[in-house]
Amino acid sequence: MPGDTHRLMAGTVLEEDVELTLGELCRRCQVEADFVVELIHEGVIDPITPSAPRWTFRGHCLTRLNRARRLQRDLGLNLAGIALALELLDERERLYAELARWQRADRETE
Repeated sequence: MPGDTHRLMAGTVLEEDVELTLGELCRRCQVEADFVVELIHEGVIDPITPSAPRWTFRGHCLTRLNRARRLQRDLGLNLAGIALALELLDERERLYAELARWQRADRETE
């Protein structure tokens, strides 16, 4: 139908309750384990149980690790820069979600 716009999107949806081992996380993001360990020390990602002998990670760590990798590769950011950039991106997403809630509430009261 003319005027209809369809947009195709592709991607992987990971449930929050998915657990990935360190090896799985590294393979999926194509990074070395040392990079993941450095990001853990910077507070960028967290294992589910840091004191466990074998770390596992929630699905959202895959997204954060891919973002970190792109920030390092594309912008040449160091670990502290990556941590700051991700924190600011998280804050931006939180504010957009809050704005959307306010806009929905405003439309409902009109």
